[in-house]
Amino acid sequence: MGFAGLLWDVDGTLAETERDGHRRAFNRAFSQAGLSVHWDVDGYGDLLAIAGGAERIGAYLTRLEGESPDPLRVAALHASKQGHYAALVEEGELVLRPGVSALIEAAASAGLRQAIVTTSGREAVDALVKQLLSDQLGAFDVWVCGGDVARKKPNPEAYRLALELLQLDPREALAIEDSSAGLTAALGAGLPCVVSLSQYTTLEPVGRFAGAGAVVDQLGEGAQVLLGPPCQDGRITLSYLELLR
Repeated sequence: MGFAGLLWDVDGTLAETERDGHRRAFNRAFSQAGLSVHWDVDGYGDLLAIAGGAERIGAYLTRLEGESPDPLRVAALHASKQGHYAALVEEGELVLRPGVSALIEAAASAGLRQAIVTTSGREAVDALVKQLLSDQLGAFDVWVCGGDVARKKPNPEAYRLALELLQLDPREALAIEDSSAGLTAALGAGLPCVVSLSQYTTLEPVGRFAGAGAVVDQLGEGAQVLLGPPCQDGRITLSYLELLR
């Protein structure tokens, strides 16, 4: 089957959003709510094992307070966090990772169908994409966000839904992820996957991403392939991605 679709994770893949975006927004929400909670850089990296912002808040408060928090309280904190995140994005605190824009453009020019597939809420995705990819919004045929599925990554539900909406067989497409949870989700949906390591996942052993078609440090000029076939000219191109399917 031909190469017809490219499915993008968001956090850590399109942009380095976790450490300097979501983490800071959570801390602003906690402070605004009068909570003496501060997620430092290393501690937040551990919390990323919990998929979804509301789920992360709930699990942390349960551990901190010894009982499950009121769901309405969690929802209010998460809504506050989303507002702070949107403000950080609007302030220009986040940028696209190298090579992302060029690869989206190349895929669009080649007629590939593209999708966003993420565990993040639609509000956060909307803020980021409209700020950083305002000229390329039309390149994405489908958005699947955390609220669109019952089970988040590493469950493959989000990728299966995206493929259904794109009307693509997984053998016609490829996913780009930054985490082992995302890789597991993609592979579970039958999708080949390239892992572009982010600030947090670059700290993990490369062997954790076994099953990926390739593991790279970034997608732009000077990209290094840590696992998989070498790329030409130090760039991750559509031709290279097609080779991995």
